[in-house]
Amino acid sequence: MQVTETLSDGLKRGYTVVVPGPELAAKREQRLAELSKTIQMPGFRPGKVPLNLVRKRYGDAVAAEILEDTVNTAHSQLLSEHKLRPAMQPKLEITKPGKDSDLEFTVEMEVLPEVALPDLTEVTLSKPVAAVSEDEVDKALARMAEQRQSFKPVEEPRAAAQGEQLKVDFVGRIEGVPFEGGAAQDVALIIGGPGFIPGFTEQVEGMKPGETRTITVTFPEDYGAKELAGKTAEFEISAKELAVPEVPAIDDELAKAMGLESLEQLKERVREQIGREYEGLTRARLKRALLDVLAAKAEFTAPASLVEAEFEAIWRQVEAEKTAGEQDPEDAGKDEETLKAEYRAIADRRVRLGLLVAEIGRAHDVQVSEQEMQRAMFNEAMRYGAQAMQVVEFFRKNPQAMERFRGPIFEDKVIDLLLGQVRQEEVSVTPEELAKEPEEPAKA
Repeated sequence: MQVTETLSDGLKRGYTVVVPGPELAAKREQRLAELSKTIQMPGFRPGKVPLNLVRKRYGDAVAAEILEDTVNTAHSQLLSEHKLRPAMQPKLEITKPGKDSDLEFTVEMEVLPEVALPDLTEVTLSKPVAAVSEDEVDKALARMAEQRQSFKPVEEPRAAAQGEQLKVDFVGRIEGVPFEGGAAQDVALIIGGPGFIPGFTEQVEGMKPGETRTITVTFPEDYGAKELAGKTAEFEISAKELAVPEVPAIDDELAKAMGLESLEQLKERVREQIGREYEGLTRARLKRALLDVLAAKAEFTAPASLVEAEFEAIWRQVEAEKTAGEQDPEDAGKDEETLKAEYRAIADRRVRLGLLVAEIGRAHDVQVSEQEMQRAMFNEAMRYGAQAMQVVEFFRKNPQAMERFRGPIFEDKVIDLLLGQVRQEEVSVTPEELAKEPEEPAKA
């Protein structure tokens, strides 16, 4: 084949590729000859069908098959011989189909830039470390005990107070008319706790068993049942039974109820868990600092097509959050042109960081194993609780969906590799300082 470079501007490349017509004709004839030995046609023995009949019936299909195969082969050869690494799928256009002449097609693409591996030998990162205090362990144990609290009925009738449980029946009406779902019996309410309508449980405070009270509440504008959203309703409530919370003692019995032998063993488990959480925060801070270092060293031009694709993804998310009323407070008040410029800069940084991390991983032959992919898949499935096995089954039936895990695993392995190359200076901090977001978030 003959290759002519037509464009070389920055990362943009263009080529015209010509494959001689006689070469294509020979491939077509060879393919037709192969077919004539295998196809069956009425009136002819297998393998004895005349070539002119095969050409008449299958000529167009064979020509299309050879054209596609030749273009794909020539395209791959072009990339290999010119050592081209396209940033995205190249744009390919056939200008001469090669039926009665040479085959000619053009290829345009953006290539990945040359990425120099950074020298991190002189880099020192601050490693914030927080110790697990006994106070943190005690607070965690208290929360665990509260989660296992039960309610003990109050024998003598009295007014319900904050945090206590009151069992009630109620009937709801809008403009005097009962509505679907507005009535229930034996509902256990926590006074001042969450209810299905804001302000409901607060108005039940002070009721005694046997007492009836009518309250007025307004459904939120975003309430799930649209026919009730924003409407005001009256509820007639009948109090039936009062119970007070009982929090179990933090002792060996609590530990045994959680499957452990003693309180000391429970404390050790809690201490280990908090320690792992702190280690995760420490690694996140180190990763953030390392990415800032890498971004400063990623001094190359990112392919415009990749930056644009990343920007479009970011902007769709920004607009979706704005529509949902969840816009970043820092973005409020900025005009669209300013916001787009800021987020395009973020997209550029992300792409350059991604290319640099990928190049480092390639240079160090970082691989993602099948076992790591499976582990990530199971961890993802566990997030769905009772539906975990359905999620696992989905990934098994859709192997391509598993690829979503490869990038994050690859990135983490490269980050771990680089963290092993830089110096780390431990700095003691409080748990609050460790969890606090830096004042200037890294747009990584």
